[in-house]
Amino acid sequence: MADLTHRTRTEKLLLEAARIFNTTLEYEELIELVLKLVMKAVDAQAALVFRIDHDRTDMKVRFMKRDDSTFSVFYRELGQGVVGWVAQYRQPIIINDPANDPRVDGELGNMSGIAFESLVSVPLVGRGQMIGVVAAINKTDGPFTEADLDILTGLNNQMAVAIDNTSLLRHLKRESLERQALYEVGKKLSSSLELDELLREILTSLKMVVRYDAGGIFLIEPDSGNMKSINYNGYDPAQEEQLQVKFGQGLIGTVANTGEPVIVPDVTADPRYINARSITRSEIVVPIKIDDRVIGVLNLESNELNAYNNRSLALMETFATQAAISLERARLHRDIIEGRKLEQQLSIAREIQQSFLPKKNPVLPGYDLDGRNFSSGQVGGDYYDFIPIVDGHVGIAIADVSGKGVPAALIMASFRASLIAEIRNNYSIRTIGTKVNSLMCESLDHGNFVTGVYGVLDTRNHILTFTNFGHNPPILLRKNGDVEFLREGGPVLGVTTLGIYEERALMIGPGEMMVWYTDGVSEVFDSDGHEFGADRLLAVIKANRQRSARDVADAIYAAVGAFASPDHVFDDLTMVVIKRLGTR
Repeated sequence: MADLTHRTRTEKLLLEAARIFNTTLEYEELIELVLKLVMKAVDAQAALVFRIDHDRTDMKVRFMKRDDSTFSVFYRELGQGVVGWVAQYRQPIIINDPANDPRVDGELGNMSGIAFESLVSVPLVGRGQMIGVVAAINKTDGPFTEADLDILTGLNNQMAVAIDNTSLLRHLKRESLERQALYEVGKKLSSSLELDELLREILTSLKMVVRYDAGGIFLIEPDSGNMKSINYNGYDPAQEEQLQVKFGQGLIGTVANTGEPVIVPDVTADPRYINARSITRSEIVVPIKIDDRVIGVLNLESNELNAYNNRSLALMETFATQAAISLERARLHRDIIEGRKLEQQLSIAREIQQSFLPKKNPVLPGYDLDGRNFSSGQVGGDYYDFIPIVDGHVGIAIADVSGKGVPAALIMASFRASLIAEIRNNYSIRTIGTKVNSLMCESLDHGNFVTGVYGVLDTRNHILTFTNFGHNPPILLRKNGDVEFLREGGPVLGVTTLGIYEERALMIGPGEMMVWYTDGVSEVFDSDGHEFGADRLLAVIKANRQRSARDVADAIYAAVGAFASPDHVFDDLTMVVIKRLGTR
């Protein structure tokens, strides 16, 4: 009879769980429902839940009392207490004598205001994966029993799947907000030259994706070496003098000096923190760079401990890049207003363009690479890059923006920022193409577009996976002399939102070589109007296939120059040569 009663109660709880978990898609609301259900299921005084989050370096534990539904959040070290033990060993546990069990986190009891008298805890496993831990605290009518453990185990899968689903939905919403924030900043960047307005928009948009209670953008004053706050919010105006720090002073000055970002989980434990806000608990600071030169910093502070992680850092670095573009563009506008010559304007824009090109070629085991941009002296929209993905995988990109001059350089900078942001969020190359195209369609004026090729080279398995955005197809010269043109992909970027991009994976054999290039290489004409074209380019590649990647690039450049008519107006010549070493 007792077993029947137990099964009936469990079945009712399962039905109730199915009903209440379908009432919300909001993560925090669901967590509160889970905690209430746990307390009701085993008649407990309190409950807690911990979801595994690989972006955090600690445990964020959500806690609730039954008598008044008080909801609290506590931060504990990874592996600490019963929660940490269950998370580590993935085993359920009943503890009815917590005072004599070293696994019990007494400090958590002090923080929650409840003396721990008994506990039951189970790992949350859904779809075959462990996603967290739940625990019930202090059974109201005696010790916890195996029957209580059975009930929580029975509810396990439903709680885990519900938490996992709402967490995924929250993640998707956050990604959407991130893209929207990047888009809003991009629109401001294209439509305004007012520095204060641009930086205010960056801080406002950043708050959509990275929570902060105070933040500011600071520039280095070249003459004094001081850090001048040019836009900030969340600070007491009476503390403004504290915000004017010297180069190398405090966390802001340190980042300005080293050029390296800093994440501080607890500012009270870091002697570099300058107390401009007594309620600040954690801080993140990233440099704003132009051509590896630090021109300022972006600083955010939170009232919450350990508020920032590597994802926050990646987003802030993207925004810092936008801030750098804004500053240089605003300065360029100021120079125009002051009457500087066009050559000076183009020089500044060229610096922006060159700052986004690699300073050196990467060293990849088993490969010889050379990326090259031969400047025509005008400001164009050519771009190439080597982008670290994970160990053994490197992203390779080449692109060409329609038009010339400052607008082309700025479109190129916007394309680069969008590409890198999507690479951080996605691994699928076709998805990256679709999302970058969507961003370009939203931000480019009619008639502007970007062509390019993006791929990921797996240097361990010697596989290149790529997609082509309506660009000159890279040439792959096989060891046996066969030639392949890497055409697979989709339309140019920024013209239609209906573009669909396919990706292709291919093996790169020993002794085989690829050449990626822009139209500045192939669209060169001699005195009779003949185009250099892909056939002549292929002939140069074949004639120099035994030479180094650098020598191949030099040979192509020399051949193009010798072919061109004396009055030919050169475009930028940009190319990437990739050779796999070895003979077998």
